Amino acid sequence: MGSSLNRRTALGLGTLATAGAVFGTPAVASAAPSGGGAAAETTPLRAARKVGRVYARETAEAGGNWQAFVTVAGSAEVAVADEADTVLEAYSVNKIAVATAVLDKVDRGLLTLDQRVDVTAAIVVPGGDGIFSLDGAYPSSVTLGHVLAALLTVSDDTAVRLCGLVAPAAEINQILVDKGFPNTQVEPVANPNRFFLGRSTPRETHDLLQRLVAGTLLSPASTDAILSRLRAPIAFTDGIRREMSSDERLRIATKAGWFDTARHEAGIIFDRAGAPVLTYAIFADGQSGAGDFGATHPAVQARARMGRAFLDTVDALTGDAAARHARTPRYQPSNGG
Repeated sequence: MGSSLNRRTALGLGTLATAGAVFGTPAVASAAPSGGGAAAETTPLRAARKVGRVYARETAEAGGNWQAFVTVAGSAEVAVADEADTVLEAYSVNKIAVATAVLDKVDRGLLTLDQRVDVTAAIVVPGGDGIFSLDGAYPSSVTLGHVLAALLTVSDDTAVRLCGLVAPAAEINQILVDKGFPNTQVEPVANPNRFFLGRSTPRETHDLLQRLVAGTLLSPASTDAILSRLRAPIAFTDGIRREMSSDERLRIATKAGWFDTARHEAGIIFDRAGAPVLTYAIFADGQSGAGDFGATHPAVQARARMGRAFLDTVDALTGDAAARHARTPRYQPSNGG
């Protein structure tokens, strides 16, 4: 694997474990741990170590720069801790943080999901990602619930500006600081109601997700408002969820972010009963194909292989029983009518 893998070993991927314990034989993510069988393979500790090996293999093959924090419920060792405290541009992964701040205001009675916001031609981000720019007829009016659904599923860029109408940048940042996320901040601009999506660290993004499912960030209804959208069939499918069935995709809440050379993704894999079993925050930049924002980008392909391997590795495990069990979204295709 060469210098890339050696760099990660030196950095201490899996800081609660020795490098050898996390990696085992780095070049191969084996089907079963050495000396074990099916029962041994499915312990949280062994699963965490295998996840670490998969991450090391795939990131070395894809090249570029990677920062990540990944844990498996019940494991005494962190699966991946690769430059986990590096503050970096989070791009659309920070839409989870924006939604958290908006829903905090809902929980405090300052906003409601059924209140309406105006979509004007001036507020629409041309091109880019989302659906509001495709409407072609303005002004229109939508509920705040609709805005959040567009923000978290199709990663709508105009939805960011619509959130700014009800939660200015300075207020979002203060809410996140008050909740314990000083490095997860949007970037204010001259207009107080607009902002760039800002920065975070892999560890803080991971911890925000874990506190979300633990029920310590938002009310149960607001928690479900985020998780159900991140697990929806139309949420991001090019990365972690790509090589999965529709039912398997529903077990994963995920949010991706991409801009320039960066390709990021963070989320949670749930067990079959709805308890969180693996939490990941994986950031990447500097790979080849900077102009490719599709499924063929090397970092996105690497995450697709990781996702399949991660789910298979933890599939027989029981998630964190103390965390809130998330309701699995229902997927029932329709033929109209």
